[in-house]
Amino acid sequence: MSDYDTRARALRGSGPHLHTQTINRLHALLTKLVPAGLPRKLTADTAAAVRWVRPEAVLACTLRALAVDLVFETRRRDLRITAVAEQISAAVAESGSTLTELHGIGDLLAAKILARTAGVDRFRSAAAFASYCGVAPLDASSGDVKRHRLSRAGDRQLNSALHIMAITQIRRQTAGRDFYQRKRAEGKSHREALRSLKRRLCDVVYRTMIRDTDTSLLTAAHREVPLIGQTHAPPVARPRATVTRIATAARRPPA
Repeated sequence: MSDYDTRARALRGSGPHLHTQTINRLHALLTKLVPAGLPRKLTADTAAAVRWVRPEAVLACTLRALAVDLVFETRRRDLRITAVAEQISAAVAESGSTLTELHGIGDLLAAKILARTAGVDRFRSAAAFASYCGVAPLDASSGDVKRHRLSRAGDRQLNSALHIMAITQIRRQTAGRDFYQRKRAEGKSHREALRSLKRRLCDVVYRTMIRDTDTSLLTAAHREVPLIGQTHAPPVARPRATVTRIATAARRPPA
């Protein structure tokens, strides 16, 4: 398996999904043990209220024991997810990527984009990258009506990352929100304007990664120039190799 495949598969780890499943199971048990249940946004600390439940029936006692086990499991997963998130943030910072400077992209989203892209230099243009992300609109015009329909192709993980970025920008006073409002003023529906914004943001992400790659190559070239008296240049760690630490950080599901 290539280094790029390892990174891509790592960021699809099932840790957060398993955590959500555990919370849902715990919530279902607590609705049978605690009158009126517990708040919808359940956490391990909130669920710890089960320790005050002292049922007498055999079935209820069994449910309580299962709930206690799930509380401890939730705590372990919380700690594991926090540790993995910190490792991913450190790996993104060490990679030198400036994606996190874009509004709507944090460390985890930047890590997903870097891993799923697997090297932006393999795309010949911004249009090719947009097609790979599934944000290149498909022409569905008829007569004088010019329309574009949603593309179901492309990497859905990258598409999801751009969708989160677009929604975040729409909700705040950003250039993306101004672009979205201009499209709505032109008569486009919400979904059409959102697709246009995702296509625009895809270009922004592409240019940012290209700029990061160019900067890294210039820095590496500068470091590889041998000093006087040296027969060869010192080895230099390639910028993208650092991102492979994301795989090590995220590959293992929470214990």
